Amino acid sequence: MPAVLRVWGVWAVIAGITQLTVGLVGRRMGGQWSTVASGINSVLAGVSFFVQAGSDGATLMNLAGYAFLDGPFFLASALSLNFTHRQS
Repeated sequence: MPAVLRVWGVWAVIAGITQLTVGLVGRRMGGQWSTVASGINSVLAGVSFFVQAGSDGATLMNLAGYAFLDGPFFLASALSLNFTHRQS
């Protein structure tokens, strides 16, 4: 279990940094607030997964909360970018 949490944590941090970069670079297009929020969420979640891996009773239950919270961010990003694209 700890190894899974560590790998997932590293992946979430890398994915979050990528999302933050894309969101900040593309903010001129508009509709990037959800990409930035998702990136921040991913970085924080990844760090917490990595820390949790070192504690007793490590569990994968927090992964569900991470996915549940990030799903709406991706939906909001897609809808916002679609709206911005139609306006141009």
